[in-house]
Amino acid sequence: MQMEPAMYVRHALISAMAVALLSACVAPQPPAPPASASAVAAARDLAPPASQWSQTCEDWDQWEKRAEPFRVHGTTYHVGTCGITALLVAGPEGHVLLDTGTRNGSIVVLENIRLLGLMPDNVRSLLTSHEHFDHIGGAWWVLQNSSARILTSPVAARVIESGTVDPLDPQSGIHPPMRAVDGAFITVVSPGQPVTLQGTRFTPIATPGHTPGALSWQWESCEGEECLTIVYADSLSPVSADTYRFSQHPGYVQAYRDGIARLAALDCDILLTPHPSASGMRDKLLAEDLTSGMGCAEYAANVLQRLETRMALEVEEAAQ
Repeated sequence: MQMEPAMYVRHALISAMAVALLSACVAPQPPAPPASASAVAAARDLAPPASQWSQTCEDWDQWEKRAEPFRVHGTTYHVGTCGITALLVAGPEGHVLLDTGTRNGSIVVLENIRLLGLMPDNVRSLLTSHEHFDHIGGAWWVLQNSSARILTSPVAARVIESGTVDPLDPQSGIHPPMRAVDGAFITVVSPGQPVTLQGTRFTPIATPGHTPGALSWQWESCEGEECLTIVYADSLSPVSADTYRFSQHPGYVQAYRDGIARLAALDCDILLTPHPSASGMRDKLLAEDLTSGMGCAEYAANVLQRLETRMALEVEEAAQ
């Protein structure tokens, strides 16, 4: 399930009100002293139990509903809301944040980092999934409260810098603008080329479709001798504005399918997604095993089936 255009409009109004209440622009924070190894280790004990998230949150919950953080594995934590994922990979060299949620949701994200006994000042890198306001709309605010640089795809970089959705985005025209980010704080990554950030090696995977600039991310998380591969897979759902037809954009659809195939082939012990329910996260928490349930191959197959169904309906409509 994904938000339909009418529901986006309601969230657009909420986001527009939030932007109107922003204070005067302040400069991003200078780098803070690195977090101590003891603070990173202590976060494990300070993190609320994962069961608290599943008790507070429902499937397909509200985007800005407050949820407490929990540890995913090793030093990877879920710090997002009930309806939108944000992940923190903590380390003594600094922290990596994946996505921010909405502008208002990013306040929850920053508070959750503090609840772990860690400092937003020590967030050095901000990675993006896809370039919509519900997932990266809080980027400007996070940069004001941290020493982060944004790492993203070439297409998403232009959207984040301008604050407006790319014209080639299937959902162009139905999203509100985001607070633009100075391009000096944005670094473009090459999909498929790993980057080592604050001691952890992240691989960006091009998975366009839901948006032109969408990325998925893969990294290894170790807990003692147990090392697991975590994949933060992009939404990838074939949602669009009412007038958009995927069948009229064969090149875009081919890139869409190629990204799905790349995702299906990934090593993937733990699958997480920008909307937690898209990968059944609550069910996994209730089972007390985030390695259970849907993995990357099944997720990719489900998305591909939705795309093919959408394409078939478009062809049928065109024939009528």
